[in-house]
This record gives sequence, C-alpha cells and structure tokens, in this order.
Amino acid sequence: MTMNQEGYPVFKGLQKPLEFMGIRGRFLTLAAAAVGVSFVGFIVFSIILGKLAGFIAMLVMAVAGLVVIYVKQRGGLHNKRRSKGIFIYRHLMRNP
Repeated sequence: MTMNQEGYPVFKGLQKPLEFMGIRGRFLTLAAAAVGVSFVGFIVFSIILGKLAGFIAMLVMAVAGLVVIYVKQRGGLHNKRRSKGIFIYRHLMRNP
C-alpha cells in the first residue's frame, strides 16, 4: 500500500484479473453453479437411490461442470466464432 499525492492510501495490484484456483472471473459464477447443481444432485440421488449413488452422481456432475468451464475458458472470455476453411471474397472492390 502506498500513499498518493493527496495522502489517500492506494492499494496496488487491484488491476490484476480475478482468478480463483485457475478459474477466471466470468467463469467463477458458472463454477459455483456447477458445485450447487452437483450438491442438489447428491440430495436427489441419495433420496431416490441411496447415498453411494448420490455421492457418485455428485462427483460426476461436479467434474463435468468443471471440465466444461475449463474448455470454455480456453476459448477466451468472449464468445467468438471460429470458422475453419478458406474463404474467397469476390467483388470487394467493384470498378465502375
């Protein structure tokens, strides 16, 4: 923490991107949702099939959610269309 010219404390490092356990900012809410859904899945499956089935369902849902998050995270923070192939644009500049 340093003092600026007016004497107010300025905390350095606040401009760093938010990251928690390898999951970046936008995806933290998705990770929390995945964990919450897996917990609800545990409750439902443990009532219907038993505690072991509920535990296995919870693990499968949590791992699937986190894998989806890591795959989306590798694509970047914003949804992008990545068309593969060779594109030929004809008539971009027409001569009158």
